[in-house]
Amino acid sequence: MRRFIPSSRPSLLVATVLFTSVFTLPAQAFADDEARRAILELRQQVRQMQEQNQQARFLLADQIESIQHELTDMRGQLERIRFELDVNKQAAGGSSIQVSNPQEQAAFDQAMGLFRGGKYQESTQALNAFISNYPNSQLATEAKFYLGSSLYTTRDFRGSIAQMQQLVQEAPGNPRAPDALMIIAANQMELDDMAAAKRSLQRIVSDYPQSATADKARARLEQLP
Repeated sequence: MRRFIPSSRPSLLVATVLFTSVFTLPAQAFADDEARRAILELRQQVRQMQEQNQQARFLLADQIESIQHELTDMRGQLERIRFELDVNKQAAGGSSIQVSNPQEQAAFDQAMGLFRGGKYQESTQALNAFISNYPNSQLATEAKFYLGSSLYTTRDFRGSIAQMQQLVQEAPGNPRAPDALMIIAANQMELDDMAAAKRSLQRIVSDYPQSATADKARARLEQLP
């Protein structure tokens, strides 16, 4: 009778499985840790890139806004130069009105000489004095127009508007009235009141359609946003 001898194969199999598990599990755990670290690092990189992109967008937006302000300032400067050239050209032609009082004429000529010479602060004072001394002069409207122009050039925009509005109200039929409205519009643009500037320009077109100033007003209206 043969004796039953337990086979060593199951034990060997178990030992092999245990041995494999002992060395496989740590290796797998190590690989998982590496993968997690890689994922965390990737997420951190993505976060940093997103933050950098956001900062770049903010910086670009600031730069665009700065450029827009610069362009607006340049347009304002060009507009101011254009108006100054127009007014100076008119002033260079002199006034067709002559008065019989030599002192009155001399006071006006002296004020206009300061204006033509670009001495706008001094011309403002001289024109104010002329208007005060000769309120009923035939040259008073001319003096008020160039006073408003001087105030515009010295960047007293509200003072210029008030002066020019007074001129238009007192002498709406005067040839200087549409020019005064044009200067009013220029002041309003400087004050960034585009709606008011449009109204002033539209008033020139509607009230003085045949004037040369109306053509300029139409051109300005086309340029305004």
